[in-house]
Amino acid sequence: MSDVDHHLGPESVLARIVPGFQPRDEQRTLARGVAEAIETGENLVAEAGTGTGKTFAYLLPALLSGKRVIVSTGTKTLQDQLYRKDLPLLREALDLPVRTALLKGRGNYLCLYRMEQAEVDARNERTETQEHLRAIRAWSGVTATGDIAELDQVPADAPVWGRATSTADNCLGQECPAFDDCFLMAARRRAQEADLLVVNHHLLLADMALKEGGFGEVLPTPDAYVLDEAHQLPEVAAQFFGLAVSSRQFQELVRDSHAEYLREAGDQPALPDALDRLRKAALDFRLLLGEAGQRAAWATVSGNDEIQKGLGELRRATQGLAAVLETLAERGRGLENCHRRAEDMVALLDRFADGDSDAFVQWYETYAQSFILRLTPLDVGQQFQSRMQRHRAAWVFTSATLSVNGGFGHFRGRLGLPEETPALAVDSPFDYRNNALLYAPAGMPEPNSSAFGPAFLERAEEVIRASGGRAFVLFTSHRALREAADVFRDRLPYPVLVQGDASQNRLLEQFRAAGDGVLLGTSSFWEGVDVKGEALSAVLIDRLPFAAPSDPVTQARIDYLKRNGGNPFRDYQLPHAVIALRQGVGRLIRDHEDFGVLMIGDPRLTGKPYGKQFLNSLPPMGRTRDINIVRMFFGNE
Repeated sequence: MSDVDHHLGPESVLARIVPGFQPRDEQRTLARGVAEAIETGENLVAEAGTGTGKTFAYLLPALLSGKRVIVSTGTKTLQDQLYRKDLPLLREALDLPVRTALLKGRGNYLCLYRMEQAEVDARNERTETQEHLRAIRAWSGVTATGDIAELDQVPADAPVWGRATSTADNCLGQECPAFDDCFLMAARRRAQEADLLVVNHHLLLADMALKEGGFGEVLPTPDAYVLDEAHQLPEVAAQFFGLAVSSRQFQELVRDSHAEYLREAGDQPALPDALDRLRKAALDFRLLLGEAGQRAAWATVSGNDEIQKGLGELRRATQGLAAVLETLAERGRGLENCHRRAEDMVALLDRFADGDSDAFVQWYETYAQSFILRLTPLDVGQQFQSRMQRHRAAWVFTSATLSVNGGFGHFRGRLGLPEETPALAVDSPFDYRNNALLYAPAGMPEPNSSAFGPAFLERAEEVIRASGGRAFVLFTSHRALREAADVFRDRLPYPVLVQGDASQNRLLEQFRAAGDGVLLGTSSFWEGVDVKGEALSAVLIDRLPFAAPSDPVTQARIDYLKRNGGNPFRDYQLPHAVIALRQGVGRLIRDHEDFGVLMIGDPRLTGKPYGKQFLNSLPPMGRTRDINIVRMFFGNE
């Protein structure tokens, strides 16, 4: 720990060579806590306020520990930053001979076999698909990693990537003709040899939930786990400890079976007929579910005879394909793989239809041309804890937002951590008292009133004009976002950028370049977005971010807590909203030089007793209900 203190101190190599490095007591406190947890093999819940420098505070003790450490992040963007920027800087500055590696999920690596299949399938398809495949083919000959994030010429969301990468379902494993050159397997070998491995929560939880057959352990067994952005873990765990059946899986099964049919079994007319039946059954079922944009409990449609009939036909069509593929499986590894996938899909449909148990919520989502059927566990704590016990190591959970009203009980409870799990709270080093102001406008209507939206936009416009633009306006619903976009485009003399009009990265580039822009966003802009400097000087939030009770998962968790003697509002809805609000507020001050106004339009913040929990969980900034104080803060009066 003395080494950690020295390396993060004013006389260290880092202080001399890292641009903008500032020794911070808060950073050293966090680093000492992480170092002790790794050294003793104990668990730690560590909250680090914005600006603490928590990345160096956990990477440095991990590198110095001499132990094998897995670092897991909330997003692939942060994963890449850690591996390509922060780790090389620390390792080279301190001359540490530590082997590091980066590992993502298999869908992030080019599959040479499936790329070749896609090239054959796409001969008669549109020009854009063929151009993308030509770019992928050229890149495949020069890339060392096969990480698709390297190739800027093909957008990350281009449909062709689904055909040029593999899934656990369609991977041929050691029988793949391109196995010796497999980028995924090379990345996994590097991961097994690394002293410090960088992954993301989705990969970590997928590995914990399902060890992929045929390849042994996906992740090595470490001495310590460090989980950054740990507030996301309960929701990610619910995803991976549950079940999902999507129309995309059926489409991929049909497409892959057809490709293998052309390759190995073109003389069997029964297979094209079975593929057509499954393709039609999946399309028909999507139409039966109704309009796009639904996210609803299965119970709302399970009594519909037509929908039940459609689900039955989808199962029979899948079973029919499985039966045909069984007769052809011996002709090739690809056909054998498709047969197994079809059988697995039948089992998934059966499990969904059964509903599994009262511990799961059965629900569905619809999109323009697709659907997803889901079973989501209502409480992941027991499952997560049992997996922690099987992966004995030090577990360090860190984020800027883990506590509620100064306590960590909600986070510990969601992950099944014992109450006595040590916790460390490190305040932000930023001067919120002088550099930030909370504005809660007086006289606001109740948020469920039709008058609330117009009143919020009117007060928000006053703040935006006082700040000269330079604002994020964050909403809790897409409907409110669209209404605001219509109003602000007409009334504001600043560039108005709206979520959905371009990718998130493109919108942020435009916002920074404008200098006086106003960006309107919903959930995806509440966290993980970093704009430093004067370009962002105001963050305006319409409502306290309580999850919609109509959401099927939220409603099911409320019912589950009631059945088990809990208080849903106190134990789930309120702490969940507090953490979400803290994430949104965290967009405002990102650097020592930053200053700005936070506006929260929801009158419940000051008018309801529970509003104190929100206020007590925010940084210690000045507060006002007077727009003139806001104008004075910006130097306008």
